[in-house]
Amino acid sequence: MLQNIKNFYGKSLGASDGEIGHVKDFYFDDDSWAVRYVVADTGTWLAGRLVLLSPHAFSRFDQGAARVHANLTRRQIEKGPPIGSHLPVSRQYEEEYYSYYGLPEYWQGGQMWGMGGFPVVVPPAAKVEAKNRAREKAGEAHLRSARAVTGYHIQTVDGAIGDVSDFMLDSESWAIRDLVVEAGHWFSGKEILIPTGKVERISYEDSTVFVSLTKADIERTGENEVVQAGGMVSGAADFFD
Repeated sequence: MLQNIKNFYGKSLGASDGEIGHVKDFYFDDDSWAVRYVVADTGTWLAGRLVLLSPHAFSRFDQGAARVHANLTRRQIEKGPPIGSHLPVSRQYEEEYYSYYGLPEYWQGGQMWGMGGFPVVVPPAAKVEAKNRAREKAGEAHLRSARAVTGYHIQTVDGAIGDVSDFMLDSESWAIRDLVVEAGHWFSGKEILIPTGKVERISYEDSTVFVSLTKADIERTGENEVVQAGGMVSGAADFFD
């Protein structure tokens, strides 16, 4: 099921035994386009502290729910590795994080979630213990803030067409399937979908996403993937393949 990421911002977050804060952001991998972490603002509970919650912690993720539930205890979350208030999140931090929660490392195994295409669910009472084992040399993390990339310009092969306004998330695999683009006057002010598979690169220096499409490609198919009322008519990939 595809869901709008921005509809989760501010949504209440609960652990298995109480409130933990609200959804502040999502960190995604700009190589695989998988969302690796939900960023939780813990409010007055852990004042001034942000917490990362892996998709492994969620048995369901529904934007229609009043609250999003993490399948962890408050104590597990409180004792987890702390992060700063901003990116980057290093691979060293991720190794400590995954070791603490006893999770399979997504960067080992070759698939989106390491040995599989979906995150496994962590039992709420799972024993947390450090793992001391030799690791293969891991590359650097490619984590980016969804909030930060929102507003980036879209550059096609033959010109700019608008700005990123949202992302469409597959709530099973946690992969971002499409960029939602506010096309402005160029396309009658409509929001259109561009598959992440058509993204060639992201320039963080220029705040621009470069795509391997022409304006004509988007204009020809755009009517079929206009976003309406927080949802979409059809997946953009169906039309750009």
